[in-house]
Amino acid sequence: MSWDNIPLYNHIHDIGASAICFVGDTSAVRSGLSNYGKSLLFEQIDLTPGPRNNLYPRQCSAEDNLIHNIGQVEKQVAGIQIQIASEINVRHNTIYNTPRAAINIGDGAFGGHLLEYNDAFHTVLETGDHGTFNSWGRDRFWHPSYKEMCKRVAEHPELIFLDARYTTVIRNNRFRCDHGWDINLDDGSSNYHIYNNVCLHGGIKLREGFHRTVENNIVINNSLHPHVWFNNSGDIIQRNLFLQPYKPIQIKNWGKQIDYNFFPNADILKTMQGYQTDKHSIAGKPIFKNAAKGDFTIMPECSVFNIGFINFPQDRFGVYSPHLKAIASQPEIPDLNCNTSSLQQKEYNWLNSKIRAVQGAGDRSAFGLPDEKGIIVLEVPEHSPLYKTGITAGDVIYKLNKHTLTSVDDLLNLIKKYKGFKKLDIDYFRNQQLFTTQLKNP
Repeated sequence: MSWDNIPLYNHIHDIGASAICFVGDTSAVRSGLSNYGKSLLFEQIDLTPGPRNNLYPRQCSAEDNLIHNIGQVEKQVAGIQIQIASEINVRHNTIYNTPRAAINIGDGAFGGHLLEYNDAFHTVLETGDHGTFNSWGRDRFWHPSYKEMCKRVAEHPELIFLDARYTTVIRNNRFRCDHGWDINLDDGSSNYHIYNNVCLHGGIKLREGFHRTVENNIVINNSLHPHVWFNNSGDIIQRNLFLQPYKPIQIKNWGKQIDYNFFPNADILKTMQGYQTDKHSIAGKPIFKNAAKGDFTIMPECSVFNIGFINFPQDRFGVYSPHLKAIASQPEIPDLNCNTSSLQQKEYNWLNSKIRAVQGAGDRSAFGLPDEKGIIVLEVPEHSPLYKTGITAGDVIYKLNKHTLTSVDDLLNLIKKYKGFKKLDIDYFRNQQLFTTQLKNP
């Protein structure tokens, strides 16, 4: 595809699958993996940077397209899909009413994309664990075992940018997702610069990846969702306006810099500084030009400018052709909610181990679950009876004697119910795979 043949000024609607796809040939990817659960030994990985051949789209553009009511047959779809491609420009598109993502980048090969001035909302209507903008990496450093992947990238950091060669930029967009994240960088998505975006509902999630800079974004009624980051990830989170506390899951290392952010009150700021982040961040009242009408331009009297925040245009999202603008829907503008509470899950001691119930889409994503059920194992000391089953911290107990667990009470009640049994069958998830073991009945 060339610059002379690009999708422009289209109205694409009521179709069975994806609307616009930029997808290359798998032969272009060195040591490519076909799905989440597959991996290669380090000795089997081709360490040559970049593509193997030129059988992939590059320097293409999708602009000024109105896309809605897609995926009426297939559900694993996107308004605009990018995979095995380089330097794809996606700008001024309006996308809504989709069963999954509005815009999806299916791997890190080979980066350099520019997504700007898009308006996308009413997404992830028939699936889960996704976002209005969604991506995954699963590049050559990828391994389905998080522990193995941590070891691999620590020993061989040269793996990180073998596929994600160029920085992908996401700027000046308006995204809303009520069933996931507004911006969802999943499964090793690396080498991103995300700035000047308005996120209306679902916030920004970053999972397992490297060198993501998130700055100068306005995140309404939500926050940053950091999930299972690597040591030395190089992530930078700065000069953003967040209306809620961060929502971390399995975070031990907080990246290169998280600082100079803005929160709506001192309680949230104090909580964030408890993570040893945000030393120079500030709290204050967010003052928008006309939030009720969707104009989140920040007024001069707001203290957010003390951290270096810069206003950006809020009237250029979506399609610009008059005939498309006249018929395009608009996202619902939320009422402001400066909630001061973090999402704190209650922890329990069971069999000398620490556990808690799965709660919300964040846990589902972070632990790779099919739904929002199960019991997360937080700590398993060697003297615990649970240790002898092979279950370790980070596993999720999903069923006990074929009964799906929705709460810790479920677990404890079933233990009582099967008191006379010598052994109990446990189904548990690890790295998105279901395993079975047996527990000697306590």
